[in-house]
Amino acid sequence: MEVYSTYILNSKAKETSLARKYLTIKLLSSYLICLTILGFAITGCGKAKSSNKGILPDSTIYSQENYSPISLDSSILASFYTKHKIEDSLKAYITDFYTRRKYQYAWFDQNGITETCHIFYNQLQSYSSDFDDLSVNPKLVDSLINFAHDENEKKILSEIDRQNIELMLTTSYFRYAEKAFAGSAKSTFDLEWFIPRKKKNFQALLDSMLSSNKASVLQEPVNLFSKSLIIELRKYKNIEKNGGLPFVNPTKKDLKLGDVDSNSYNLKRYLALTGDLTTKDTSIGFDKNLELALKSFQKRHGLTESGTLNINTLAELNTPTSLRIKQIMINLERLRWLPQEIEPNFILVNIPEFKLHIFENNKAISESKVVVGKQANKTIVFKGELSTIVLNPFWGIPQSIAVKEILPKLKRSTSYLSRNNIEVFSNNKVINPNTISWGKYNKELPFYFRQKPGINNALGKIKFLFPNNYSIYLHDTPSKGLFGETNRAFSHGCIRVQNPKELATYILRNDPKWTLQNIESVLKTDTEKHISIKPTLPVYILYLTAWVDNSGQLNFRKDLYNFDKKLELEIFASENNQTIDRKP
Repeated sequence: MEVYSTYILNSKAKETSLARKYLTIKLLSSYLICLTILGFAITGCGKAKSSNKGILPDSTIYSQENYSPISLDSSILASFYTKHKIEDSLKAYITDFYTRRKYQYAWFDQNGITETCHIFYNQLQSYSSDFDDLSVNPKLVDSLINFAHDENEKKILSEIDRQNIELMLTTSYFRYAEKAFAGSAKSTFDLEWFIPRKKKNFQALLDSMLSSNKASVLQEPVNLFSKSLIIELRKYKNIEKNGGLPFVNPTKKDLKLGDVDSNSYNLKRYLALTGDLTTKDTSIGFDKNLELALKSFQKRHGLTESGTLNINTLAELNTPTSLRIKQIMINLERLRWLPQEIEPNFILVNIPEFKLHIFENNKAISESKVVVGKQANKTIVFKGELSTIVLNPFWGIPQSIAVKEILPKLKRSTSYLSRNNIEVFSNNKVINPNTISWGKYNKELPFYFRQKPGINNALGKIKFLFPNNYSIYLHDTPSKGLFGETNRAFSHGCIRVQNPKELATYILRNDPKWTLQNIESVLKTDTEKHISIKPTLPVYILYLTAWVDNSGQLNFRKDLYNFDKKLELEIFASENNQTIDRKP
């Protein structure tokens, strides 16, 4: 702010007022212009590298007319870094950027501040507002925009002031780009997310923005899942600004259709704000419209769709609006870790939702229930390539399961093995379990256990393989009853699919050798059959507790593995007064 004290003292009040009115009109038009330029900025990918050597400018980006005719004093960079305590990673970005430009200005030309400055400022303001993050938008940048069109500024602005403003804007850009494009969390592996993040080339993003001249449609640095969730974030922040979602406190337990309760009014207000109730009703009666609205709310929160205001539904209703906002922001952070361009055809499993979704041409075309790992055996978040379908699979039993679950039963009776169609191997040969003194083993077993194909096989009749380091795959199950549960975290980490035959038929739909009839003929036997999938099909195993579904509905789920809580501590380190503690 101090660099502007001279400008303010030397400007007449009337001129300043007119300048600000002009700025308001100009910013509105600039907003429309900015919309595509950021879109061009998200096309480049690669790893930013730092170097002290001279870097030639990119002739594909910069022509003579793209360069500014005015240049920075290169010696000011070091003093600027020291004065403003710029972190090393940003120093590398800034130095490389100006070296490539031959130290020519990015945000100024011979006429003063460029239009690109306002384009970037609009995007910066939008991000800061959405995510309550002022770290990327220092006061100096605000001051610059506020006086950008003051005619007196061009005459009074000194070279030193112009250099500081130029470098502050560039620093703000790289701070913004790192957060908005790549996310705040430094190591996603520490947060148990094992989908590799692609490093964005922030240099190329800024090059594209500075060299673009036309704009019409906003292209935010997000994938297809993020865009709709950002809209919901703005909606909930507006609700909070206007007092938040109403508190619901019924006088009667399990409020249902036909009941009359004074708090039904608050319930209706709540469901109207969230979009579940579409009719205007101020009565205190529990009518059919309210029942349908409550079912909609229950569906969006993964609850049993009873239409009754029970204790579980009430707990979700009375979750503070501030926590819902934080939950949305946590999941937007996760979505930044996904590729910006996701393959058009893929399978997605959302662990907290207990659902599998098939996407074709970037649209969800079907879904089915799944069973995922319990708290002690978490399903891992990662990406794989589905390459093989196995009909009538053998199950190679992991040593951990053999020691913890099978060995205690063997100590009582080896008949457990024959009842469950399990064979024991030693040195790759089947052995007689009755010849082993099982009582002498406790923590380790020098044997390999395998369950033969059949209707009682733990993997069911179909297995879907996508090679990974976590020994996780999709499979059928003989325990069909678990799909009727609301919370379906029961497995040892692998993912049980409710409709495996339908999934296999879809994946093999373009292979004439594997019609539904041919698949069923093999499934009637107990002969194992491997089918190669070409091309492979991407499989994303994700952990999202807030997302917008294919019908445009905002969904929330409980933090099954406490991953939200862990990520919250990372991205809201400075404001942990109110944490999300929503265990199932």
